[in-house]
Amino acid sequence: MKRIGILTAGGDTPALNATIWGAVQKANELRIEMVGLLRGYAGLLDPRVPHVLLNPLFSAIPELDPCKGGTLIGSSRTYLDASCMDKLKLAADHAAALKLDGLLCIGGDGTINGMQPLAEMLPCVLAPKTIDNDLGLNYIDEPNEWVRTPAADPPGYKEQHQRLRSTVRLDDMINYATPGFATAVFVVVQMVERLRTTAESHHRIAVVEVMGRQSGYIALGAAYAQPDIILIPEVPVDIQQLTEQVTRLYDMQQNVVIVVGEGVRGPDGRELGAAMPTFDPAGNVRYSGAADTIVQMLGKSLPESLFLETRAHEPASSSFFARKVGHTQRGGRPILFDRHCATQLGGRAVELLAARRSNEIATLQYSEKTGFTFSSIAAGKLRDRWGEIHPREVHPSFYDAQRMQLSQLGVEYLKPIFTRSVGADDVEYIRREVFDAGCLANRYQSINTDIRRRVRHL
Repeated sequence: MKRIGILTAGGDTPALNATIWGAVQKANELRIEMVGLLRGYAGLLDPRVPHVLLNPLFSAIPELDPCKGGTLIGSSRTYLDASCMDKLKLAADHAAALKLDGLLCIGGDGTINGMQPLAEMLPCVLAPKTIDNDLGLNYIDEPNEWVRTPAADPPGYKEQHQRLRSTVRLDDMINYATPGFATAVFVVVQMVERLRTTAESHHRIAVVEVMGRQSGYIALGAAYAQPDIILIPEVPVDIQQLTEQVTRLYDMQQNVVIVVGEGVRGPDGRELGAAMPTFDPAGNVRYSGAADTIVQMLGKSLPESLFLETRAHEPASSSFFARKVGHTQRGGRPILFDRHCATQLGGRAVELLAARRSNEIATLQYSEKTGFTFSSIAAGKLRDRWGEIHPREVHPSFYDAQRMQLSQLGVEYLKPIFTRSVGADDVEYIRREVFDAGCLANRYQSINTDIRRRVRHL
């Protein structure tokens, strides 16, 4: 294998450049050229196929910085799938015109849907990325637990996850954590800690919404900030139980902090933040505001008398505030854990291609004996019997639904990721760079400007 293409698809994460950097370093070692395809699958479909040689003379270009968030080769929400044979053939033709011997895709489940049919035309592998930590399995046979029952509404069936295992062995997990997840949690923890002091000072109830879609891993990680209540999408919100818990906590400490995953559902299964659903190009629901909905529900269920002592001369509605952490979870400098895992997964993906492996996913594995190791799995192993990839959910054994907090196994899951996740260089970066006086005198230098000078076309 002499020449590999690499692309990033879907939403950005803090560790994309680190994954690219790891792939380029391994390619340099194996004397393989790495061609960066701009704007993901959109660039591969562009008649001019804009691209950048990332390692001329088998040395990484200086613009490639593993400590910088985002992706220097850009991304897009353009996707391929098996039903678009004309687009797939066009992409394969363009890859052949670039003399690519293989393709490394960095992305999530949507990226896999494009990669797998393309893998029938040239070798393709995936290096995983998503802050949601939902690309993987709690155990190898988990996809077989999904069942479909007939339904009158489109698409004519209802999906249900019928779990057969009451607990999880951590070393059974496939892809223990995805690059970007740790940094997203790092951002969330800082925000929740800061909002706590506001809630305490003004005797208010703060509801903080974090990303994750249908998976509650980021909300689970927020436990490091010690929120009073954590609500995850996998467990429907019981408003009576929530009201009782909030009442008890507020009566005791005169403030409450609640972390809520954006995909939380009510008892009827309806996503609370998607009352008026719209969709992004990948078909994912755009969530309008689960935190706002929780505030409205609590505003109706909590008695005004609860706030008489602390907010006697203010309306009861002023006792609540909702905040979204938002896109700050997806950007900025990746912390040490993400940088390390991303670079290793990028390198592992190149090794797979060099070994003529195809249609596989590089994975991060964990066991108490060996710590973290890097492996791979056939991409089809993530699919259920109907060919669908489901987002990995927080297993019930990781969450105590009665306490609305982490379970002990949830604690054991998080500890290997976060115990040494922040490096000394991360702290030094804050000390040295955040208030660098040079930032006041000079404009921001965008990586896009530098990369445009290197862009080539067919």
